[in-house]
Amino acid sequence: MITLTDTAASKVRELLDAEGASDLALRVAVRPGGCSGFSYEMFFDGDIAADDETAEFAGAVKVVVDPASSQLLQGATLDYKDGLEQSGFSITNPNATRTCGCGQSFS
Repeated sequence: MITLTDTAASKVRELLDAEGASDLALRVAVRPGGCSGFSYEMFFDGDIAADDETAEFAGAVKVVVDPASSQLLQGATLDYKDGLEQSGFSITNPNATRTCGCGQSFS
């Protein structure tokens, strides 16, 4: 299961509050595609399957991962940065043997 840093959890909560959708969860998934073989996908989701893995961060942010994606995200960390050189969400994944230049796909 992926973990969220406090900064990422805070930003997700801020986005949910701005959408007025505090009852939704952040779904993190891995899909075939991208220039390195797999790509990350993140979106807010209210449809949680019985076999989805769920975790809560910062006491209020629910994260959902499907079983197939969970295997590829084991030990991964989602962070959020807001700076001059880098801004946005990024995933550090110890399972990735190779990543592309954009950081959005891996193998």
